[in-house]
Amino acid sequence: MKNYLKIFNSSNSKKAQFLRFCLNGCLAVGVQYVVFWVLIHWIDVNVAHTVGYIVSFVSNFVITSYWTFHSRPSWKRLTGFGGSHLVNFFIQLGFLNLYLWLGVPKEWAELLAMASAVPINFAMLRWVFKKKSPKAAGEAENEENSGDAGAPAIHDK
Repeated sequence: MKNYLKIFNSSNSKKAQFLRFCLNGCLAVGVQYVVFWVLIHWIDVNVAHTVGYIVSFVSNFVITSYWTFHSRPSWKRLTGFGGSHLVNFFIQLGFLNLYLWLGVPKEWAELLAMASAVPINFAMLRWVFKKKSPKAAGEAENEENSGDAGAPAIHDK
């Protein structure tokens, strides 16, 4: 079992990344939903969604960087992560208000909205964390030629 966990945590395959993304997403959803659920008793549902999203965003960036995609946080990645999450925020907010308009109770509408946005968010984040700058791509080729093909080629500053 330990070997499977080690492989799961260290693999850069799309399948392993997606599974780590899902686990990290569950944590982020839990944080976002708990904050949302507490706040809906005192403030507007859209404001509660926004606060929950922001609280979840902060920890999510660090975990996504180090664990999901095995890369170091950087300002460039934060910008891409923030941009994709800004899009994701509005997608979730749109779904939330759609489900509320359809009569879904607010406690359930939030969960449905978050689930509806998952495939779109994964595609955007994978692009942000896996695209290579020309410099990094050249360095990755050099590593392949030097026998270090298994080492991560993350050289973003």
